[in-house]
Amino acid sequence: MSATPPPPPQQPYGGAAQQLSPADEKLWATLVHVGGILFNWIPALIGYLVLKDRGPFVRAHTATALNFQITLFIAYVVGWILTIVGIGLLILLAVWVVNIVFSIIAAVKANQGAYYVYPVAIKFVS
Repeated sequence: MSATPPPPPQQPYGGAAQQLSPADEKLWATLVHVGGILFNWIPALIGYLVLKDRGPFVRAHTATALNFQITLFIAYVVGWILTIVGIGLLILLAVWVVNIVFSIIAAVKANQGAYYVYPVAIKFVS
């Protein structure tokens, strides 16, 4: 009579998330910043919600990316509203350029393993 081995222990729901390796933290932080160029605040929000408890480095980068992208989203809304006056098109162009430039700088810093804080971001999450 052969006995089957007991099943492996299950991690309880809501348990502590497994920490990412430093290389994975750098990868995800870089991807969140680059994702902001293409998809605005969505990658930063998803990254923050999913990865914030997976390591201090990725938490700092996802939070700063989310703050920056929310700030830019507000600027986009203001720009669209002000297109009625005409100045809105300049605001939209400036916000687009700022998004590309600062997101690339942040992605490079994250890939190098350095912390980065965007110079023009309202702090909504920490």
